[in-house]
Amino acid sequence: MISKWILKLMGWKIVGEYYKVDKCIIVVAPHTSMMDFVVGRLFFNTLPIKVHFVIKKEMFFFPLGYLLKALGAIPVDRGTRNNMVDQLADLFNSKDKMFLIITPEGTRKKVLRWKRGFYFIAEKANVPIYTGILDYKKKEIFVGEQFIPTGDIEVDMKAIRLRYKGATGKHPEYFSIGNAEE
Repeated sequence: MISKWILKLMGWKIVGEYYKVDKCIIVVAPHTSMMDFVVGRLFFNTLPIKVHFVIKKEMFFFPLGYLLKALGAIPVDRGTRNNMVDQLADLFNSKDKMFLIITPEGTRKKVLRWKRGFYFIAEKANVPIYTGILDYKKKEIFVGEQFIPTGDIEVDMKAIRLRYKGATGKHPEYFSIGNAEE
């Protein structure tokens, strides 16, 4: 597979295994560079699944919009309250198979509080969460074990963020797991 060969040529290795599930959310961090998209896209091309991801609607201009949609992008309007959680949960419920990639930081800049939409989508659609880590220091791509939301968002978010402890983004100064570091 060409994507696997390109990753190897770039010095990246894939750690872990592909979990054979029909639906899930994969929370990918650190997200500190546009290069994360390239590395992540190459990785997901090595798997026998079609992934979807949310991206700000401003990126859907001609001709980039067509390419993004072909790659599985779902536009999101971050300026309005349009209940994306319900829309994405409904999308999950309308499909036999669906894999949704979410970057919980919501930006490439440093944030101390991760967005929680992925958690609510997982709860509403009744799908598991997997952690995806892009570690630039080790040059490893890792998909962690399954996480099922318990309904206690504070405890669960801390547990999820702690799974990223020690991961290094392309720009380490822009990555934080927030108050889970305490």
